[in-house]
Amino acid sequence: MNVDALRNAHDTLLAAATTVSGADGTLSPPDGEWDADRILAHVSLIDGVTLGALSAVASGVNTTYDNRIALDTWTIDRLVTVAGGRDGLCERIRRQGEALVGLGGTMSAPELATPIPTRLLSHGDVVVDMVLSLADLLEGLADGELPGHTRQLLSLLPPAHPDRPG
Repeated sequence: MNVDALRNAHDTLLAAATTVSGADGTLSPPDGEWDADRILAHVSLIDGVTLGALSAVASGVNTTYDNRIALDTWTIDRLVTVAGGRDGLCERIRRQGEALVGLGGTMSAPELATPIPTRLLSHGDVVVDMVLSLADLLEGLADGELPGHTRQLLSLLPPAHPDRPG
């Protein structure tokens, strides 16, 4: 598997986190949305769930994929605390990204084709409830999940900031 997109998506997200951390006048999120720390904790939890699925497949164990724990506010807030805040979250995401790229890059085509029952929620709505391959999960992380949270982080920048999305 070509894991360059996964590596790049992690690098881009971490660059956005650095930009937001260094910006003056970072905006508070709209009601019901997450601040930068919660966004990063959510990403770390998603990376952890994905690493679990990769490890299970590499171990020959059946697995499922479910993002609900990564949406739980108590779990998110606890991770912000135990990771040591934004710097700790960024380091965790950096290392998780390396692990995902490293393990994902060694998976065989049959392993990547492993069917995994998947349930994904967003804003309380089920958006996926079907079997996906491990490759589909990794591609979804690289092409959708991480870029979406990168944009979410950058939307916290002041309106005049050059890195804020239009």
